[in-house]
Amino acid sequence: MLPALLLPVMAQAQGLPTITLGIGEATEPAQVSTALQILILLTILSVAPSILLMTTAFTRIVIVLSFVRQAMGTQQAPSNQIVVGLALFLTFFIMAPVFTQINDEALQPYLNEEISQDEAIPLALEPMRRFMFSQVGEKDLQLLVDISGSEQPESMEDIGMLTLIPAFMLSELKRAFQMGFLLFVPFLMIDMIVASILMAMGMMMLPPIIVSLPFKILLFVLVDGWSLVIGSLVQSFG
Repeated sequence: MLPALLLPVMAQAQGLPTITLGIGEATEPAQVSTALQILILLTILSVAPSILLMTTAFTRIVIVLSFVRQAMGTQQAPSNQIVVGLALFLTFFIMAPVFTQINDEALQPYLNEEISQDEAIPLALEPMRRFMFSQVGEKDLQLLVDISGSEQPESMEDIGMLTLIPAFMLSELKRAFQMGFLLFVPFLMIDMIVASILMAMGMMMLPPIIVSLPFKILLFVLVDGWSLVIGSLVQSFG
């Protein structure tokens, strides 16, 4: 109890910094502008995970890595934290040129007050749009255009973000499941071979997954599976 009572006295004696939050009356237009910018920034930070999922390489990577774990049958190895963490850092690695361009052409000029906010937003969106257009499928894009009921766009500039983002997500899901199917095939063959051998030996009560799991792990290690999977994932965005 005594240390708790002494904390305010010690803080006042040592001159520790304090943080004060409050709402006051704005006397200048600049104060209103600053408050609105802070509000917009907090809003963007709150939806940043969704933006990361919808507009970057994260979706394809995390789905494929999850397929690898399921195909091997290792349950929770690697754990969800490791899968998501690896997918996140691979996303930063793949998206580094895009993020660098956004920083150089939009963020830094805006922070240096060389361009306005209205100019910075289109400059920041353009590299992301080019990346998504390079990965989106024509059928998925056409599907969203038809669903929206809008006129047929004549160029990429006529396609809005509300149409491009879901089309990009559909394309990423399709490619991720295609890669997942290819990953499942060799492990499925091992399961079938082990199940056939156990049935021929009359060991029908022994679950094949118990016997096939070490062989699947051994195969994955011998072929350097993680390097092949990560390399294929990174090259698929080339």
